[in-house]
Amino acid sequence: IARLRANPLVRVIEGPENRVIFLAMEQARDELRYGNVKGRNPLKDLRVRQALYAAIDVEAIRSQVMRGQSSPTGSMVPAPVSSPASTEPRLLPHDPARARRLLAEAGYPEGFETQLLCPNNRYVNDERICTALASMFAKVGVKASLALLPRAQFFQKVDHTDFAIHLYGWGGAPTDPGLVLGPVLHSYDGKGRGDFNSGRYADPELDRLIRASEVELDVAKRSALMERALQRVRTQAYVIPLHRQVIPWAARKGVTVFHRPDNYLEMTWVKVE
Repeated sequence: IARLRANPLVRVIEGPENRVIFLAMEQARDELRYGNVKGRNPLKDLRVRQALYAAIDVEAIRSQVMRGQSSPTGSMVPAPVSSPASTEPRLLPHDPARARRLLAEAGYPEGFETQLLCPNNRYVNDERICTALASMFAKVGVKASLALLPRAQFFQKVDHTDFAIHLYGWGGAPTDPGLVLGPVLHSYDGKGRGDFNSGRYADPELDRLIRASEVELDVAKRSALMERALQRVRTQAYVIPLHRQVIPWAARKGVTVFHRPDNYLEMTWVKVE
Protein backbone atom coordinates (compact mmCIF):
# COMPACT_ATOMS: atom_id res chain seq x y z
CA ILE A 1 0.00 0.00 0.00
CA ALA A 2 2.83 2.40 0.82
CA ARG A 3 4.40 1.75 -2.58
CA LEU A 4 1.07 2.30 -4.30
CA ARG A 5 0.55 5.59 -2.47
CA ALA A 6 3.94 6.76 -3.69
CA ASN A 7 2.99 6.09 -7.31
CA PRO A 8 1.50 9.24 -8.89
CA LEU A 9 -0.38 7.11 -11.43
CA VAL A 10 -2.29 5.19 -8.76
CA ARG A 11 -4.93 6.16 -6.19
CA VAL A 12 -5.63 4.20 -3.01
CA ILE A 13 -9.22 4.35 -1.76
CA GLU A 14 -9.92 2.82 1.62
CA GLY A 15 -12.64 2.56 4.23
CA PRO A 16 -13.89 0.27 6.98
CA GLU A 17 -15.64 -2.88 5.86
CA ASN A 18 -18.92 -3.87 7.48
CA ARG A 19 -17.20 -6.75 9.23
CA VAL A 20 -16.18 -7.22 12.83
CA ILE A 21 -13.41 -9.68 13.68
CA PHE A 22 -13.72 -11.34 17.09
CA LEU A 23 -12.90 -14.37 19.22
CA ALA A 24 -15.50 -16.99 20.05
CA MET A 25 -15.04 -19.22 23.12
CA GLU A 26 -16.68 -22.61 23.72
CA GLN A 27 -18.79 -22.17 26.87
CA ALA A 28 -21.20 -25.10 26.82
CA ARG A 29 -19.05 -28.10 27.75
CA ASP A 30 -18.27 -28.75 31.40
CA GLU A 31 -14.72 -29.73 30.48
CA LEU A 32 -12.43 -27.81 28.15
CA ARG A 33 -12.11 -29.85 24.97
CA TYR A 34 -8.56 -28.81 24.13
CA GLY A 35 -6.15 -28.22 26.99
CA ASN A 36 -4.83 -29.53 30.26
CA VAL A 37 -7.73 -28.59 32.57
CA LYS A 38 -9.73 -31.64 33.59
CA GLY A 39 -13.25 -31.59 34.99
CA ARG A 40 -13.70 -27.86 34.36
CA ASN A 41 -14.12 -25.43 31.50
CA PRO A 42 -12.24 -22.21 32.33
CA LEU A 43 -14.03 -20.35 29.55
CA LYS A 44 -17.34 -20.61 31.41
CA ASP A 45 -15.84 -18.27 34.05
CA LEU A 46 -16.28 -14.55 33.35
CA ARG A 47 -12.96 -13.79 35.05
CA VAL A 48 -11.12 -16.04 32.60
CA ARG A 49 -12.84 -14.40 29.62
CA GLN A 50 -11.96 -11.00 31.07
CA ALA A 51 -8.36 -12.13 31.53
CA LEU A 52 -8.10 -13.13 27.87
CA TYR A 53 -9.63 -9.77 26.93
CA ALA A 54 -7.12 -7.83 29.05
CA ALA A 55 -4.24 -9.87 27.63
CA ILE A 56 -4.91 -8.59 24.10
CA ASP A 57 -3.00 -5.53 22.91
CA VAL A 58 -5.41 -4.54 20.17
CA GLU A 59 -3.40 -1.44 19.29
CA ALA A 60 -0.34 -3.58 18.61
CA ILE A 61 -2.46 -5.72 16.32
CA ARG A 62 -3.69 -2.59 14.52
CA SER A 63 -0.28 -1.00 14.09
CA GLN A 64 1.99 -4.01 13.61
CA VAL A 65 -0.12 -6.88 12.29
CA MET A 66 -2.69 -4.91 10.30
CA ARG A 67 -0.26 -2.06 9.47
CA GLY A 68 -2.92 0.48 10.34
CA GLN A 69 -5.60 -1.22 8.25
CA SER A 70 -8.05 -1.94 11.07
CA SER A 71 -10.32 -0.05 13.43
CA PRO A 72 -10.30 -1.48 16.98
CA THR A 73 -13.70 -1.77 18.62
CA GLY A 74 -15.48 -3.16 21.64
CA SER A 75 -18.73 -3.58 19.72
CA MET A 76 -20.11 -6.61 17.93
CA VAL A 77 -22.00 -4.54 15.33
CA PRO A 78 -20.26 -4.84 11.95
CA ALA A 79 -21.30 -1.39 10.72
CA PRO A 80 -19.95 1.53 12.80
CA VAL A 81 -22.77 3.75 11.54
CA SER A 82 -25.38 1.70 13.45
CA SER A 83 -23.32 0.69 16.48
CA PRO A 84 -24.44 2.30 19.78
CA ALA A 85 -21.73 4.64 21.08
CA SER A 86 -21.93 3.02 24.52
CA THR A 87 -20.76 -0.31 23.11
CA GLU A 88 -17.82 1.01 21.12
CA PRO A 89 -15.22 1.40 23.92
CA ARG A 90 -13.40 -1.84 24.59
CA LEU A 91 -14.46 -3.57 27.80
CA LEU A 92 -10.96 -3.73 29.28
CA PRO A 93 -7.68 -2.04 28.36
CA HIS A 94 -4.57 -4.07 27.63
CA ASP A 95 -3.33 -4.98 31.11
CA PRO A 96 -1.32 -8.23 31.47
CA ALA A 97 -0.97 -7.81 35.24
CA ARG A 98 -4.73 -7.56 35.64
CA ALA A 99 -5.15 -10.59 33.38
CA ARG A 100 -2.86 -12.65 35.62
CA ARG A 101 -4.77 -11.51 38.72
CA LEU A 102 -8.08 -12.49 37.16
CA LEU A 103 -6.75 -15.91 36.24
CA ALA A 104 -5.49 -16.42 39.80
CA GLU A 105 -8.89 -15.37 41.22
CA ALA A 106 -10.55 -17.91 38.92
CA GLY A 107 -8.30 -20.68 40.25
CA TYR A 108 -5.63 -20.71 37.56
CA PRO A 109 -2.61 -18.96 39.12
CA GLU A 110 -0.28 -20.82 36.75
CA GLY A 111 -2.56 -20.33 33.78
CA PHE A 112 -3.65 -23.26 31.61
CA GLU A 113 -3.20 -24.78 28.17
CA THR A 114 -5.74 -24.54 25.37
CA GLN A 115 -6.03 -24.26 21.61
CA LEU A 116 -6.62 -21.32 19.27
CA LEU A 117 -8.30 -22.35 16.01
CA CYS A 118 -7.91 -19.97 13.07
CA PRO A 119 -8.34 -19.84 9.31
CA ASN A 120 -5.30 -18.97 7.26
CA ASN A 121 -7.08 -17.69 4.14
CA ARG A 122 -10.39 -16.11 5.17
CA TYR A 123 -9.90 -12.78 6.97
CA VAL A 124 -7.27 -10.11 6.40
CA ASN A 125 -4.05 -11.28 8.08
CA ASP A 126 -5.95 -13.98 9.98
CA GLU A 127 -2.93 -16.23 10.54
CA ARG A 128 -0.75 -13.33 11.67
CA ILE A 129 -3.48 -12.09 14.03
CA CYS A 130 -3.71 -15.50 15.69
CA THR A 131 0.05 -15.82 15.99
CA ALA A 132 0.10 -12.46 17.78
CA LEU A 133 -2.82 -13.47 20.04
CA ALA A 134 -1.10 -16.71 21.06
CA SER A 135 1.98 -14.71 22.07
CA MET A 136 -0.11 -12.25 24.08
CA PHE A 137 -1.97 -15.04 25.87
CA ALA A 138 1.32 -16.77 26.70
CA LYS A 139 2.52 -13.64 28.52
CA VAL A 140 -0.28 -14.05 31.07
CA GLY A 141 0.07 -17.83 31.42
CA VAL A 142 -2.45 -19.12 28.87
CA LYS A 143 -0.52 -21.36 26.47
CA ALA A 144 -2.62 -21.56 23.31
CA SER A 145 -1.41 -23.95 20.64
CA LEU A 146 -2.25 -22.72 17.14
CA ALA A 147 -4.43 -24.76 14.79
CA LEU A 148 -4.26 -23.00 11.41
CA LEU A 149 -6.50 -24.39 8.67
CA PRO A 150 -7.80 -23.41 5.22
CA ARG A 151 -11.27 -21.92 5.38
CA ALA A 152 -13.16 -25.07 4.32
CA GLN A 153 -11.67 -27.23 7.08
CA PHE A 154 -11.82 -24.35 9.55
CA PHE A 155 -15.55 -23.75 9.15
CA GLN A 156 -16.25 -27.47 9.33
CA LYS A 157 -14.64 -27.62 12.77
CA VAL A 158 -16.49 -24.47 13.88
CA ASP A 159 -19.83 -25.88 12.71
CA HIS A 160 -19.21 -28.98 14.84
CA THR A 161 -18.01 -26.87 17.84
CA ASP A 162 -14.74 -28.74 17.61
CA PHE A 163 -12.60 -26.04 19.20
CA ALA A 164 -11.84 -24.17 22.43
CA ILE A 165 -11.28 -20.65 21.09
CA HIS A 166 -11.48 -19.53 17.48
CA LEU A 167 -11.19 -16.41 15.35
CA TYR A 168 -14.40 -15.37 13.61
CA GLY A 169 -15.82 -12.58 11.48
CA TRP A 170 -19.33 -11.33 10.80
CA GLY A 171 -20.55 -8.77 8.31
CA GLY A 172 -21.84 -8.05 4.84
CA ALA A 173 -24.20 -5.53 3.30
CA PRO A 174 -26.86 -5.21 6.08
CA THR A 175 -26.17 -2.62 8.78
CA ASP A 176 -28.98 -3.30 11.26
CA PRO A 177 -27.68 -4.57 14.65
CA GLY A 178 -30.45 -7.17 14.68
CA LEU A 179 -28.60 -9.10 11.99
CA VAL A 180 -25.82 -9.92 14.42
CA LEU A 181 -27.97 -10.20 17.55
CA GLY A 182 -30.22 -13.00 16.30
CA PRO A 183 -27.87 -15.28 14.33
CA VAL A 184 -24.65 -14.75 16.32
CA LEU A 185 -25.39 -13.60 19.87
CA HIS A 186 -28.70 -15.30 20.75
CA SER A 187 -28.45 -18.77 22.25
CA TYR A 188 -28.76 -21.67 19.83
CA ASP A 189 -32.40 -22.74 19.56
CA GLY A 190 -32.24 -25.01 16.49
CA LYS A 191 -34.76 -22.79 14.68
CA GLY A 192 -32.48 -20.16 13.19
CA ARG A 193 -31.53 -18.08 16.19
CA GLY A 194 -27.98 -18.61 17.42
CA ASP A 195 -26.96 -20.69 14.40
CA PHE A 196 -23.63 -18.85 14.44
CA ASN A 197 -23.28 -18.70 18.22
CA SER A 198 -20.43 -21.17 17.99
CA GLY A 199 -19.50 -20.69 21.65
CA ARG A 200 -22.92 -22.07 22.54
CA TYR A 201 -23.32 -19.86 25.62
CA ALA A 202 -26.91 -19.40 26.80
CA ASP A 203 -28.19 -16.32 28.60
CA PRO A 204 -32.00 -16.18 29.09
CA GLU A 205 -31.99 -12.43 29.81
CA LEU A 206 -29.98 -11.73 26.66
CA ASP A 207 -32.36 -13.91 24.64
CA ARG A 208 -35.34 -12.02 26.10
CA LEU A 209 -33.91 -8.65 25.04
CA ILE A 210 -33.11 -9.90 21.53
CA ARG A 211 -36.55 -11.43 21.03
CA ALA A 212 -38.25 -8.29 22.33
CA SER A 213 -36.29 -6.18 19.84
CA GLU A 214 -37.42 -8.46 16.99
CA VAL A 215 -41.10 -7.56 17.49
CA GLU A 216 -40.79 -3.96 18.72
CA LEU A 217 -42.14 -1.52 16.09
CA ASP A 218 -41.24 1.71 17.90
CA VAL A 219 -37.82 2.72 16.54
CA ALA A 220 -36.55 4.32 19.75
CA LYS A 221 -37.70 1.43 21.96
CA ARG A 222 -36.22 -1.12 19.58
CA SER A 223 -32.88 0.69 19.55
CA ALA A 224 -32.87 0.78 23.34
CA LEU A 225 -33.55 -2.96 23.56
CA MET A 226 -30.76 -3.75 21.10
CA GLU A 227 -28.33 -1.49 22.97
CA ARG A 228 -29.12 -3.27 26.25
CA ALA A 229 -28.55 -6.64 24.57
CA LEU A 230 -25.25 -5.53 23.06
CA GLN A 231 -24.13 -4.12 26.41
CA ARG A 232 -24.91 -7.43 28.08
CA VAL A 233 -22.79 -9.27 25.52
CA ARG A 234 -20.05 -6.72 26.12
CA THR A 235 -20.01 -6.80 29.93
CA GLN A 236 -20.26 -10.59 30.08
CA ALA A 237 -17.47 -10.95 27.48
CA TYR A 238 -19.31 -13.80 25.77
CA VAL A 239 -17.17 -12.94 22.75
CA ILE A 240 -14.08 -10.73 22.41
CA PRO A 241 -14.33 -8.15 19.63
CA LEU A 242 -11.02 -7.14 18.06
CA HIS A 243 -11.52 -4.76 15.15
CA ARG A 244 -13.32 -3.89 11.95
CA GLN A 245 -11.34 -4.56 8.81
CA VAL A 246 -10.26 -1.65 6.63
CA ILE A 247 -10.36 -2.62 2.97
CA PRO A 248 -8.05 -0.73 0.58
CA TRP A 249 -8.80 -0.54 -3.11
CA ALA A 250 -6.38 0.70 -5.77
CA ALA A 251 -7.26 2.41 -9.05
CA ARG A 252 -5.24 4.14 -11.71
CA LYS A 253 -5.31 7.90 -11.91
CA GLY A 254 -8.44 9.16 -13.62
CA VAL A 255 -10.68 6.42 -12.25
CA THR A 256 -13.30 7.45 -9.69
CA VAL A 257 -14.92 4.66 -7.72
CA PHE A 258 -17.34 4.54 -4.77
CA HIS A 259 -15.93 2.45 -1.92
CA ARG A 260 -18.75 0.36 -0.51
CA PRO A 261 -18.47 -0.94 3.08
CA ASP A 262 -19.79 -4.34 2.01
CA ASN A 263 -16.66 -4.67 -0.18
CA TYR A 264 -18.77 -4.90 -3.34
CA LEU A 265 -17.72 -3.11 -6.51
CA GLU A 266 -20.67 -1.45 -8.25
CA MET A 267 -19.48 -1.03 -11.83
CA THR A 268 -22.22 1.47 -12.73
CA TRP A 269 -20.76 3.84 -10.11
CA VAL A 270 -17.29 3.84 -11.66
CA LYS A 271 -16.22 6.82 -13.76
CA VAL A 272 -13.24 6.71 -16.10
CA GLU A 273 -11.77 9.97 -17.37
